[in-house]
Amino acid sequence: MSPASTGASTTVGAALPVPSVDSTDSDSRMTPGGPGYRRMSLALFLAGVATFALLYSTQALLPLISGEFGVTASEASWTVAAATGGLALFVLPMSALSERFGRRTVMTASLAVAVTVGLLVPFAPSIGALVVLRAVQGAALAGLPASAQAYLAEEVRPKALITAIGLFVAGNSVGGMSGRVITGWVAQEWGWRVAVAVIGVVAVGCAVAFRLLLPAPKHFRAGSLRPRVLLDTVRDHLANPLLRRLYAIGALFMTVFGGVYTVIGYRLTGAPFGLPQGIIGSIFLVYLVGTVSASTAGRLVGRFGRRGALYLAGGTTAAGLLLSLAPALPLVLLGLVLITAGFFAGHAVASSAVSKTATHGRAQASALYQSMYYVGSSAGSTIGALAFHADGWGGTVGVGLLAVLGVVTITVLGSVAARRTLVAPAH
Repeated sequence: MSPASTGASTTVGAALPVPSVDSTDSDSRMTPGGPGYRRMSLALFLAGVATFALLYSTQALLPLISGEFGVTASEASWTVAAATGGLALFVLPMSALSERFGRRTVMTASLAVAVTVGLLVPFAPSIGALVVLRAVQGAALAGLPASAQAYLAEEVRPKALITAIGLFVAGNSVGGMSGRVITGWVAQEWGWRVAVAVIGVVAVGCAVAFRLLLPAPKHFRAGSLRPRVLLDTVRDHLANPLLRRLYAIGALFMTVFGGVYTVIGYRLTGAPFGLPQGIIGSIFLVYLVGTVSASTAGRLVGRFGRRGALYLAGGTTAAGLLLSLAPALPLVLLGLVLITAGFFAGHAVASSAVSKTATHGRAQASALYQSMYYVGSSAGSTIGALAFHADGWGGTVGVGLLAVLGVVTITVLGSVAARRTLVAPAH
């Protein structure tokens, strides 16, 4: 049985024995209801909360940041794009460190640095300093996503992997939601600096709980830090057509999401809505829908298959984008619900497929996905803001629809490639 089908760990530059899963008794990896699974799930859930709360802590506050520093929406959006860009740039090097020093060690160090920077962000004296601090914070957080997925692929049984990764992604959605809701109401009373400081303190608590709860890894095998070995592993992953498609899908889904949630605050503070900052922050409660859709991704794949689940996620996202064009606030909110549900479902399906597809160097495979994912976030934040500046909310929606079209096209190409693979042996 291949490593891809077992979910067993292999490492960069080493040929190691693959644990057998032919018998349930011989497989010591975690499973729902088993020892350590609940602690592991809660720990990674909290890591996901801290990651997204910190990463997007300024997103709901962009109108206030624009007002204080006298900058445009596209300029203020760099406080988001710099963080996600830093993460995208450093996720691959951090994944290499996790292959050598261990998943838990790298995740702990990453959170420690990120929360420390998070406590400095409120004191930024200028928009330039704020962007630099946010870039450093994003680079520090790069050790979380790929290492977490590699940890799950090694420590959780294959049948439970999609559910486990879905819970981690659900933590992302809760972090994104709570960060925006908290900052919205705090900023309305005391300003954006106090709001960002509160998020930093919440993240400190999550980081401490994560380190205390996460079980020590039992199936990790240290790999090599040699650059050539890392490059060979990356080359192998990029040569895999399925992995390339999954990376592109993750980037395109995040382009939609980054654009919509970077710009939505500007739309809702303007006519015809004119909402106050606290109410705008509360709108991010729709992230709870993402928590549900991400955690049920395993059931979607079981019922519709991976490609069917991606079609469903893409269609739901597109429907939400179109609905958000309406001038009525309830319809805009319903559109945001559909966009959020579709995005988190698509992300959970694609990211779990990467972990199952990679046969070696899982941290690098996940890192490449995360890198493209956050490149999509940076692109969505920047292009979405520019489109909004040029053509209003319709411009941002147009960018999102093009990205969804890309997801559907890539998935169709994957279906065609799969049929060709099945037909070729018969011929």
